[in-house]
Amino acid sequence: MSDVAARVGVSQALVSLVFRNQPGASADTRRRVFQAAEELGYRPDTAAQLLRRTRSRQLGVLFTMRHPFDVGVVEALYPAARKHGYTLVLNAMVATRGERQSMEELFGLRSEAVITIGATSSWEHLTTGVGRTPIVEINPRTRAAGVDVVRTAERKGIRQAVDHLVALGHRAIAHIDGGRMPGATERRRGYRAAMRRHGLADHIRVHPGDYTEESGARVARALLARAPAQLPTAVIAGNDRCAHGLLGALLRAGLRVPDDVSIVGYDDSQLARLSFIDLTSVRQEAAEAAELAVRAAAERLDEGRTADRDIVLDPTLVVRGSTGPPRTPSPPDGGLLR
Repeated sequence: MSDVAARVGVSQALVSLVFRNQPGASADTRRRVFQAAEELGYRPDTAAQLLRRTRSRQLGVLFTMRHPFDVGVVEALYPAARKHGYTLVLNAMVATRGERQSMEELFGLRSEAVITIGATSSWEHLTTGVGRTPIVEINPRTRAAGVDVVRTAERKGIRQAVDHLVALGHRAIAHIDGGRMPGATERRRGYRAAMRRHGLADHIRVHPGDYTEESGARVARALLARAPAQLPTAVIAGNDRCAHGLLGALLRAGLRVPDDVSIVGYDDSQLARLSFIDLTSVRQEAAEAAELAVRAAAERLDEGRTADRDIVLDPTLVVRGSTGPPRTPSPPDGGLLR
């Protein structure tokens, strides 16, 4: 910094203010400091700066790279954190490392709070006692005491999908389950409840699956092995990736979507919006989830809030070209799937 200060002709203290984005320097001085830093090849030592601070003002983020929704949340966390005066430290959950190890690494990097996206572990052992690191979970599989939760109203989202399909005339509506993935249990319960509400209990069909393309393709192969009359007229997949696998397998088998089978996904990811997929999907608001998660962490850290928060977001069904009226009118006695 002394070299930069000498180049610009100002004090080292003023250069430090500029690099820390603190008030006290004019716009012209800031411009000249950054120009001199670039010319000299100077880069602030972020690690050293963190060691000198009383607070790191860093938020750790524990996420997966397997699901498009999770990636969208990570992208939206950056502007949300910046708005509240925080930076992010990312750590991915991968098959070769456990979630708890990844979480401990974030603590070791001086994360003041940790935001998890779609984690499957329970964090009670980390949230008890004085001075524990606040944790905010986005769409967790389980909920722990002492943890803030930001989640989507999964049952409401699935209900919207069932209502849409029933309004189109469908009765034989199947669901591909997400297994033990985050949100899957509530989506499965929402599907069953919505089908019963429409008087379609006899048509309830839940196929085992997960949130991958292969699970959708596997269910498609099982459906295609049946007699044509037993094929459902509509399928609600566990998420968009699963719907993509289902759609591809059905198209390769010569079926038409939505003429033969309507398909609904979940997440409304970028995959669903591709023109050649054009998938009807239940939209989760990644940007809103990110903003609310950062705000919850900031409330714990900056305002001293201690009570747990359970923040529920409303999903929205986005209708596209993968859904339409059923191929033939369903028989009045509901015998299509019998």
